[in-house]
Amino acid sequence: MVIRETTGRKVFLVFNYLFLGLVAFLCIAPMINVLAISLSSKSAAAGGLVKFWPVDFTVDSYKYALGKNEFITAFFVSIKRVILGYFINIILAVLTAFPLSRRSTVFKWRNAYSVFFVFSIIFSGGIIPTYMLIKYLGLLDTIWALVLPSAVSVLNVILLMNFFRELPNEIEEAAFIDGADYWKVLYSIYIPLSKPALATVSLFILIGHWNSWFDGILYMNKMENYPLQSYLQTVIVTTVNLTMSLEEMEKIQKVSDRTFKAAQVFLTALPILMVYPFLQKYFMKGLVLGSVKG
Repeated sequence: MVIRETTGRKVFLVFNYLFLGLVAFLCIAPMINVLAISLSSKSAAAGGLVKFWPVDFTVDSYKYALGKNEFITAFFVSIKRVILGYFINIILAVLTAFPLSRRSTVFKWRNAYSVFFVFSIIFSGGIIPTYMLIKYLGLLDTIWALVLPSAVSVLNVILLMNFFRELPNEIEEAAFIDGADYWKVLYSIYIPLSKPALATVSLFILIGHWNSWFDGILYMNKMENYPLQSYLQTVIVTTVNLTMSLEEMEKIQKVSDRTFKAAQVFLTALPILMVYPFLQKYFMKGLVLGSVKG
């Protein structure tokens, strides 16, 4: 189909690009501002002089943030959580979605399980019963308290289930004729063909674990067990006291609470910003999971 480049269409494209560019700028403007503040001097940030470009460029806030043992410890707790949580989530999501995507003649309890999962979305036990369960299982102050309660995401299961259902049944039947079993079909056919769906679900899992903070505060009693986001939520303005060393006092004088927090926020967002471009091409394909195709 050839689209004529009329004057009206050209005007539409110009305004469309301008509008989308403005929306994109509004999305990234807060992050640019945070980066500029983190790279600015204490006086410039306190005076509100920083907009989208650093004033009196300095990296003292990053040196101070990366030099704090609490920040480094929380960062590695988050890395550990993301790795464990990702593999547990993606494996359980695939193993749950695959049988639910089978026809009712193959898996007769499919509808009952589907209703059960949908029911769990609408109704939950609540914070107090969940906390008591974690406590009596002995998971408080352990990394498992951060990954096991959300091990099976119903949303991810539904996305993968709908994608599996859209794959032609003839491929599966051909594999059975060649002697493959369900494990072989899942590993050799469905998983390779589901890269867009798996990439989309992977992005959801990574961002979900990395940005989660409330469960860390809820299930962790010791600061050294906090993930990074939970630590950032409890950051208190550092004040000079008699227990500080002279070297630490000198570092504090070079940064402010605003520049220090801005540096921590940007360092926290940096890993996701680095991972997202590699998954974007699959993510765009995965946006139409379960949609009607004609």
